[in-house]
Amino acid sequence: MGTTDDAAPQQTYPEYWEADVILRDGATAHLRPISPEDQDLLQEFHSGQSEDSIYLRFFSYKPTLSQRELDRFSTVDHRDRVCFVLILGERMIGVGRYDRTTQRSAEVAFMISDHHQGRGIGSILLEHLAAAARENGIDRFTAEVLPENRKMLHVFVEAGYDVSRQFEDGVVVVDFDIDPTEKSLAVMAAREHRAEARSITDLLTPATVAVVGASANRDHAGFHAVEGILTGGYTGTLYGVGHSPYERDGLHFVSSLDEIEGTVDLAVIAVPRESVEETVTQCGRAGVRAVVVMTGGYAEDGAEGAAAQRRLVRIARAAGMRVVGPASLGLFTTDPEVSLNASVLPELPRRGGLGLFSQSGAIGTMLYGAAQRHGVGMSSYLSAGNRADVSGNDLMQYWEDDPATTVCGLYLQSVGNPRKFSRIARRLSLSKPVIVAKSEVTGLRLPPGHTGRVTQAPAGALDAMFRQAGVIRATTAEQLLDIAAITESQPLPASPRVAVVSNALALAQLAEDTALRLRLDPAVVDGTVDTSNGPERAHEAVLDAVRARLADDAVDSVVLVLMPVRGLDTATLASDVARAARDADRTTVVVFTGQHGPEAMTTSVHTADDAALPCFDSPGAALRALASVVDYMTWRSQDQGVMVSPEEFDSDGVEKFLERLREKISGDALYELEIAERNELLGLAGIRVLESVRFTDPEAAYAAAERLGYPVALKSTDPFLRHRLDLGGVVLNIANADQLGAAIETMKRTLAGWNASDFEVQSMAPTGQTVVVRAAEDPLIGPVLSFGMAGDAVHLLDDWAHRVPPLTDRDITRMVRAPKAARKLFGYQGVPPVDTTGLEQLINHVAFLKDRFPEIAFLELNPVVLSGSVVTVLSAAVKIGDPGQRTDSARRAMLG
Repeated sequence: MGTTDDAAPQQTYPEYWEADVILRDGATAHLRPISPEDQDLLQEFHSGQSEDSIYLRFFSYKPTLSQRELDRFSTVDHRDRVCFVLILGERMIGVGRYDRTTQRSAEVAFMISDHHQGRGIGSILLEHLAAAARENGIDRFTAEVLPENRKMLHVFVEAGYDVSRQFEDGVVVVDFDIDPTEKSLAVMAAREHRAEARSITDLLTPATVAVVGASANRDHAGFHAVEGILTGGYTGTLYGVGHSPYERDGLHFVSSLDEIEGTVDLAVIAVPRESVEETVTQCGRAGVRAVVVMTGGYAEDGAEGAAAQRRLVRIARAAGMRVVGPASLGLFTTDPEVSLNASVLPELPRRGGLGLFSQSGAIGTMLYGAAQRHGVGMSSYLSAGNRADVSGNDLMQYWEDDPATTVCGLYLQSVGNPRKFSRIARRLSLSKPVIVAKSEVTGLRLPPGHTGRVTQAPAGALDAMFRQAGVIRATTAEQLLDIAAITESQPLPASPRVAVVSNALALAQLAEDTALRLRLDPAVVDGTVDTSNGPERAHEAVLDAVRARLADDAVDSVVLVLMPVRGLDTATLASDVARAARDADRTTVVVFTGQHGPEAMTTSVHTADDAALPCFDSPGAALRALASVVDYMTWRSQDQGVMVSPEEFDSDGVEKFLERLREKISGDALYELEIAERNELLGLAGIRVLESVRFTDPEAAYAAAERLGYPVALKSTDPFLRHRLDLGGVVLNIANADQLGAAIETMKRTLAGWNASDFEVQSMAPTGQTVVVRAAEDPLIGPVLSFGMAGDAVHLLDDWAHRVPPLTDRDITRMVRAPKAARKLFGYQGVPPVDTTGLEQLINHVAFLKDRFPEIAFLELNPVVLSGSVVTVLSAAVKIGDPGQRTDSARRAMLG
């Protein structure tokens, strides 16, 4: 196959191209650029291929590669010639390469191990080659493929690219643009979803489990792991691995993993830290598919522990294994076909629809206890511990396909890849509620043992991203379970219309006030239920009142709030209300106030005939949980919109422009574009900035004003003063040269104390309202877009709306209306309304630019004047930097 000459100079080895990846079957492998040290691996790989495979790759049969071929194939410049290899254990299982043929195109070729066909290797190599090629200014791939090589043709077509094919001289020549498209990104996301979901499925449905470190010592985690698995009724085969024989019904004890015949699907590791690394190595040699590391003392213990944690993950992934932990509490599934409690928790909870994820073991124990108190049934649970590998994103991928999980709950102490989280959560939230509890400092700092980045984004950006994705936010574990108690057991309400039923007028009024404050609509409030005629009549009176409201089409939820009634059997009443609610298919909760002692009804009721009812002891807690569910259903019922490619946006031009400026980027420093550079870049992106001319000599100002045309504005170039009419940094509506000269002299005197001596003259814009549009690259979140009304609203009151691109048209419409001060745009207190169509189009241009080009580290349009339907950008600032490794980039990779 044709290639370029080896003329390009050798580039620095791009270490950041290395990645651990998940294959189609859920196993892991390591992808990296090839190096000259790989020649033996490459020869072994080639020699192990069948005659047919070699013929399909080279169009002839060669049993071995010559030294010249080995030198050529393993020595690349990482720019014009790029080659990736996929390593599993100590073997090469796939090779993909491109060779530049023209300035903008390259020829691509692959070879996949015969023993690993069907694992999605070709697709992964193509994704990474395409990302590297785009980074090197290549936007088109070609390949020559023999007609009988249907598998490789299938890889190209199924990648989501628009592939053209021609038959020439006995081969099929394929040609396609590698710029990401909506279809190719969707294909990549779908493949990622299937692979990650499969890896978690394997974790939670093992046919064989080995507890390494099994012990008869009741103080040992290995003892509790074995007991939990056996008492939970595990349906598979359980092995205990340890030094001291441990006899227990249902346990097969061995002294080494080598003694186990067949494959171990899951190993639970509960050995001292000094033995963990060797144990994981042995698991890899034994073909174990995944490990749960309960042992702690890693990244939470400082730099040495963090290095040991990274080493542990490398060993596991190189052997194809996923890692839960270290410092994990374990995992469980209540699926009766598995019934696995591979954790140190005392027992499996009641089977139900809540899938739960936590990080630290302490938080996991707290969540488990809260779930038991609330009586919420669970489908699965996983404690990620230090989250060195398996994360909440993986669990959400699994829950999306799991019919047993109807509600997804996560307690996040840190967020490894929030942009990917947002993408997955947004898709998942369209079918299942996603409840997230996090502290106010989550994302701002890392807890002990957690690795990753922290955010520098504006306050509220991370929460805004969650809201954008439809996530239900909780502040505590108890609140998470309050919400889960409703969503796991009740139909989801179609509207905020709620009926309040009570046997006390004061309680009914309290509930009504709380409902209004939480933006619920208390359409019916009945505080007159008579419970004074004995417990039996009280029971019937309450039940009749509830049934009446359940039959009322004016409401979608019923909240029963009861003060104590002497002799009333609250358990029986709750069961009867649960059945009535089930029969009416309407959201219902009950609040038993004034309770205390062991008989207090605060746990959800579940009847033998599958009726359920969430029970609370506080109207506030019940209504807050219900309001959260209503807000979620409002989000879910809304049109999510579509992503619209902006008109007049020259992506190729922007890419070439940024390539020219790469030499001006050094390390972490940012380069601020000069005015001409800024205008060129924004112009390519379809954003026009009203022309301004800087000057130091008044004669230059007169000439500029004549060219621009009077009236003009005079401004200081100081970033602060240029917007401050009140401080003398701006003079408007200058009608002629005499006025301009006087304004210049006045401004010089006024700003003398500010050391502001540079000025500019600019055409006058139409009068109107002013807004700010800002975009920045955050090390944790990635691209963050912010919008607000210019002036005190953003500077003093921090009244911003934040969103994370990519944005749909509905995202942008809601963003424009989100700041409190944005009411001014729509006719507030006599201020003329503006047509926000042009503003929304401008925001779409900025979002598209920031999403596609992470090199743009900062962009601000301030001010933007809105006058009727006219949008005028008066000033702009753009800084570029090293794009680094944006989270959730256009190449599939596991973090860490």
